[in-house]
Amino acid sequence: MAAAKQKILIVDDDSNIAELISLYLMKECYETKIVGDGEEALSAVGTFEPDLILLDLMLPGIDGYQVCREVRSSDDIPIIMLSAKGETFDKVLGLELGADDYMEKPFDSKELVARVKAVLRRYRKQVAESAATGEKTVSYPDLTINLTNYSVTYMGEQIDMPPKELELLYCLAASPNRVFTREQLLDQIWGYDYVGDTRTVDVHIKRIREKIHDHEGWKISTIWGIGYKFETNPRSR
Repeated sequence: MAAAKQKILIVDDDSNIAELISLYLMKECYETKIVGDGEEALSAVGTFEPDLILLDLMLPGIDGYQVCREVRSSDDIPIIMLSAKGETFDKVLGLELGADDYMEKPFDSKELVARVKAVLRRYRKQVAESAATGEKTVSYPDLTINLTNYSVTYMGEQIDMPPKELELLYCLAASPNRVFTREQLLDQIWGYDYVGDTRTVDVHIKRIREKIHDHEGWKISTIWGIGYKFETNPRSR
């Protein structure tokens, strides 16, 4: 029996662009659905149950940022934002809201398909690892990161942390005092074929630091010009 096609929800109020994207993806054997505004997009998440969302930012009614925020409040469906706005602020805001990738319009069709495939591969790997047996946990005073059930406990409380933030924190904490370059972290968390830039790492570190703060026994240290490390005191383990 043939495997079910992966489903891509295309959210764009420009029907010409949406139809063109759909054509590219159907040639790669994806099933697609096109919606033209934010309300339709939120409704389609529940009815169409997409494996990935291609989300334009400039939408009538509810904009793409709000759609991303709403989806992320209850689901970790991969999201690639599409926008003619290429300023750093817009990209950072999209990533801070939980987008997995960001593409500027106009874009090359082959690059779009490559990014869709890369994001889906990373997501499948994440799901497979979280379902695997054997607990992957690191613990420090007032901090426990569980990669098996994707949970973080900080100061006795459960912290809401999206998968990529949690994986990044776990990667650093599992190798205390080791310096990771931004490129190494991109490779380990997002995959060697990730086509974004190292700013993605900085954005996710910033979001983690907003949720957990430096502790007397440990902290996330910035190694300027290089990357990051999870720094511990000798008696912190």
